[in-house]
Amino acid sequence: MPPARDLQPLPVPSGSGALDVLPTLQRALDGAGPALLPVPDEPTEESRRVLDALGAGTPLAPGEDADDDPTALVIATSGSTGTPKGVLLPAAALRASAEATHRRLGGPGCWLLAMPAHHVAGIQVLVRSLVAGTRPHAVDLSGGFRPDGFAMAAQAALQGPGPHYTALVPTQLGRLLSDDGAGLTALRKFDAVLLGGAATPPSLLRRAREAGVAVFTTYGMSETSGGCVYNGIPLDIAQVHVDGETGPVALAGPMTARGYRGRPDSAAFTDGWFRTGDLGRWRDGRLEVLGRADDMIVTGGVNVAPLPVERVLAEQPGVREVCVFGIPDPEWGQAVVAAVVPADRAAAPAADALRAAVRERTNAASTPKRVVYLDELPLRGPGKPDRRALAARIAGEPSDDR
Repeated sequence: MPPARDLQPLPVPSGSGALDVLPTLQRALDGAGPALLPVPDEPTEESRRVLDALGAGTPLAPGEDADDDPTALVIATSGSTGTPKGVLLPAAALRASAEATHRRLGGPGCWLLAMPAHHVAGIQVLVRSLVAGTRPHAVDLSGGFRPDGFAMAAQAALQGPGPHYTALVPTQLGRLLSDDGAGLTALRKFDAVLLGGAATPPSLLRRAREAGVAVFTTYGMSETSGGCVYNGIPLDIAQVHVDGETGPVALAGPMTARGYRGRPDSAAFTDGWFRTGDLGRWRDGRLEVLGRADDMIVTGGVNVAPLPVERVLAEQPGVREVCVFGIPDPEWGQAVVAAVVPADRAAAPAADALRAAVRERTNAASTPKRVVYLDELPLRGPGKPDRRALAARIAGEPSDDR
C-alpha cells in the first residue's frame, strides 16, 4: 500500500498573483504531489486557525483519499457554525463540475478571476481555466473590488478568443451597476456572468438583466465543488431532491465531495447525497432556495424564513442591501430584525414603510419588529452577510427606526 498523501497549505495571493498557483493546482488535479489546502497568502489569525483545525502538514486519513481518484483540494468552510471544516474534493469532482459548467454556458472559454481564489468560487475559476486549456486573467483586489479595476482586467481578458466568462458575488455586481461606467460596459461583453456566494435580491438581478448583463445565478457550495444549479436548473450532472413541497434540499452527483476532513461519520453525506442544510421548493420547474434551516426565525410560534423577507425589502426604494435575522425576545421567543444599508443614509427609507411592504407581501409574523440602519453589512466567506455577527451586535443595541 502506498504511503498516505499529505495535506499541504496552498498560500494563494490575491489578484493576478493568484495565477502563480496554476502549475501547483494542475499537479493536484493530475494526482501528483500532496492534497492542497488553499489559504490567503497573508497570514491571519483566521488562516492559522484553519491550518491548525484541518491538520495542514499531516497525512490524509483512510477514507479521505483514493488511489484511483485522489483528493486534490481540501476547501475550508465554516458553514453557518463558525467551526472550520475541510471539504475533501477529489480531482474528478472538480473536473466534472468544470466540464458541466462549460456545457451549460456554451463551451470552454476564457475566465476572469474577480474574487479571492482560496474560496471555492474563486479557485473553480482557475480549475475551469485549466480544464479548458485557457489562460485566465485576474482583477487587482489589493484595494478591494473597484469598478475601474474590474474594467482594466476585463479589457485584457476580452482581447483573447471567447467565449468569455467571469464570476461575481452580488455585492460586486451591485457596485458595477451603480457605478454605470467602464466596468459595467466591460461586464456586458461577457458571454456569462456567474453570480453566487450569497442570495441575489430579485431587484439586483432585474437591474443586471435590464442593463444587458448575461447573469446566471448559481446555487451550490464547497461540498458540491461550487455551483451546481444555474438559474434554478440543475447542471446535467446534478441531482436535486427537496423533501416535501417545501423542505430540506439534498444534492448528489459526480461533483460532490467525498466528505469532511477528520469527520468520517458526518451525517451531511449519506448514500451519495449531500444534505445542504438549506430549505427549498420547486417553482415553475426551477429550484427556489429559501435559506438555511438554522437561519429560520421562530417568532410567536411561527417559522419565518429570512430570504423572502429580504427579497421584499431589497425591492423597496432607497434600500441598497439588507439582511434579516432573529434575536432573542422575552415575549416572542425571537424577534425579526432587518438590518438595512440605505442607498443614502441621510434619506433612509422609513421603518414603517418597510414594515408595511413586508406585511403586505408576506404576513404579519414576517414583519420586522426592529429595523436598524448600517453603513455596511459584515460579511463572511466570499460575500455572504454574517447573520451571527449581526445578531450579536444588534441584540444589545437600541433600534434606529425612523
